[in-house]
Amino acid sequence: MLFKFFRPDMAFCDVYTISPEALSELSVKGVVFDIDNTVAPYEVERPTDEMKNYFANLRDAGIKMAFVSNNQGARVTAFNEGLGLFYVCKAGKPSPKGIRKCIAHFGLSPDEVLAVGDQIFTDCLAAHRAGIRFAIVKPIQPVESKFFKIKRFFERPFVKKLDWRGKQ
Repeated sequence: MLFKFFRPDMAFCDVYTISPEALSELSVKGVVFDIDNTVAPYEVERPTDEMKNYFANLRDAGIKMAFVSNNQGARVTAFNEGLGLFYVCKAGKPSPKGIRKCIAHFGLSPDEVLAVGDQIFTDCLAAHRAGIRFAIVKPIQPVESKFFKIKRFFERPFVKKLDWRGKQ
């Protein structure tokens, strides 16, 4: 069943819908977030107050968090400044290596960890290859480069019938 690697386990309208309560219901103790177009638009270099509050709420609830990004170290380091989360940059997703590093850093079992991202062929595939569940969120910026438009076209069959949690 190759297609199972491309099928998200759950779908949320945005990261803010993934509350500590929702994570508790899923028995999730650690979350691995993608950054670009999942948590922040590409051009946002530093987390906003809303983002900082969101991560603080998760931290206060005892949720361990990390970033795994295919982006360069400077981008990830700058975005993480003030948040102090574990991170892996230049992760090479869909390789599961970055996610596996986060799982090891958390000291949790894979069934206690959830990956969150906006792409099927990188984020979802990397999560499933690492043996963890994946939650897709709607991309923050719908208009992207020609490459991403083509990629999003091929993702449609995998996200078409998902039950999106949260506000539309």
